[in-house]
Amino acid sequence: MDRIQTLTPKEQRNIFFRLMRYTKPHKKTILVAFSLLLLTTIGDVLGPIIIKVFIDDYLTPRLFPYAPLMGLAAAYLFIQVGNVLISYFQLLKFQEIALKIIQELRVDVFTKVQNLGMKYFDQTPAGSIVSRVTNDTEAIKDMFVSVLVSFIQGAFLLTGIFIAMFALNSRLAFFCLFILPVIFMIMKMYRTYSSVFYQDMRERLSQLNAKLSESLQGMSIIQVFRQEKRLRKEFGEINEKHYLAGMRNIKVDGLLLRPAIDLVYVAALIVVLSYFGITSFNQPIEIGVLYAFVNYLDRFFEPVNQIMMRLSMFQQAIIASSRVFKLLDEQELTPGQTMKDGDGTIVKGEITFTNVSFSYDGKNDVLKDISFTAKPGETVALVGHTGSGKSSIINLLMRFYEFHRGDISIDGRSIKSYPMGELRRKMGLVLQDPFLFYGNIRDNIKMHHERMSDVEVEEAAAFVQADTFIEKLPGGYEHPVVERGSTLSSGQRQLIAFARTIATKPKVLVLDEATANIDTETEEAIQDALTKMRRGRTTIAIAHRLSTIQDADLILVLHHGEIVERGSHQELLLQKGIYHKMYLLQNGLVHGMEDAVSGT
Repeated sequence: MDRIQTLTPKEQRNIFFRLMRYTKPHKKTILVAFSLLLLTTIGDVLGPIIIKVFIDDYLTPRLFPYAPLMGLAAAYLFIQVGNVLISYFQLLKFQEIALKIIQELRVDVFTKVQNLGMKYFDQTPAGSIVSRVTNDTEAIKDMFVSVLVSFIQGAFLLTGIFIAMFALNSRLAFFCLFILPVIFMIMKMYRTYSSVFYQDMRERLSQLNAKLSESLQGMSIIQVFRQEKRLRKEFGEINEKHYLAGMRNIKVDGLLLRPAIDLVYVAALIVVLSYFGITSFNQPIEIGVLYAFVNYLDRFFEPVNQIMMRLSMFQQAIIASSRVFKLLDEQELTPGQTMKDGDGTIVKGEITFTNVSFSYDGKNDVLKDISFTAKPGETVALVGHTGSGKSSIINLLMRFYEFHRGDISIDGRSIKSYPMGELRRKMGLVLQDPFLFYGNIRDNIKMHHERMSDVEVEEAAAFVQADTFIEKLPGGYEHPVVERGSTLSSGQRQLIAFARTIATKPKVLVLDEATANIDTETEEAIQDALTKMRRGRTTIAIAHRLSTIQDADLILVLHHGEIVERGSHQELLLQKGIYHKMYLLQNGLVHGMEDAVSGT
């Protein structure tokens, strides 16, 4: 078994108390639930006492007065019926509290995920995150819904039973106290061993989800390269480890849960019967008291068994909670406003990079001393081989990652001084592979902006000439969009992404190879739209096809994270450098990409 970090008893206590903080907003409901629970406990304790009175005071001396017996019968019946009704409302209240707590916890976790930085998602498999938001919170729900209710009910009932036992026979009740340390010892042993296996199981389940998520996302590649057998083997290995961890825990459950408690019950029953047997040699015993003690032992071990059987769920919930809280405590957040400077409003959209260097891992720089200025209405194009740093420049400009060397300013003010809401409103991003949400085309353009009217949506679509194909679809703008827009062509998805961006009327336009997935005919159709989009806006464009950025005001050629050439299209051709050779290569005038990107 791979080494799994286990939780110490202190860590488990801290996690449990942290979970209990979620009960604070529900104090009144909890008070009502506890009051109802107290009533049911009193009813459970009084039942055997009524039977004891009947046996010792009426059945044994063979006295059967009508009125007292009817009174006892009515009281017993009233208690039993009352217990059923009160138990229903008591359980309803506890379930209501539990479900509301889990609802709040899931919202907290989902909100946290929305605010995590891109670096966290780079390092954590998507399936692992999904497992924490779904499977782990479900395990916590089971604890609140089933475990805590059983624990609380059991604690109330055990307390009431011991009070009644001491009231009936304090000496015998004292002898029965040996049960408690034995049960606590069994519970401690169970928690010690099971925590290791449950931690292992949760990790394996997370790995299963990660492998499944990866396989579903890359299914076309898996099938094309015939990787089904390899993926099946890898999935099977993880599944086998999950199975082995589960079997180890089942063995612990089988030994330390019901069998061990049943053994303690037998020992307690022997103590009670031996006591009454020995006492009977010297003095008469009360049959009612004997009945009550045996009944109380049965009632005592019923909640104990329930608690022990749910202890496994409790242990799973603590382990799941540790994983959820680890996510909630994650510090790799989306970069935010770290300084304040004026009103923080973008007016012109002039962008300036000043000596910016950046590293994803803190060791190897992917950007080195990047400096340039993009003025309003100008287009700055970024070109270079894969890994040269083009996307990293956009990632920093969009505040997907935090940088610590150099500065990036808009309108002469560091982007760190702008609220994230202002940056997102004034900067429009179009990616090479646009993401469409489940819904319809109108919603994917509007993106649920409440102030955006349907007319503005249609104007944006017409602006980028997307209205031509949208109006031909069944339902037009109400045409359904399935997951990721898979029923639409790549060109159609890209046009919707253009419309989505232009509808927000951004001051800064960022294009990450935005025309790469559009056919030549469609590309020609939207070039006019792009020209109109760029007018009056600062535009930063990544391009692999040099034909799409020949009219850019400034072209930056990147190589290994550095700007090695800069100028207009004609100026760069005259330099006879990397750009010149890339241009010749794309026009079929030279052979070999290596010469084009090496500068030789």
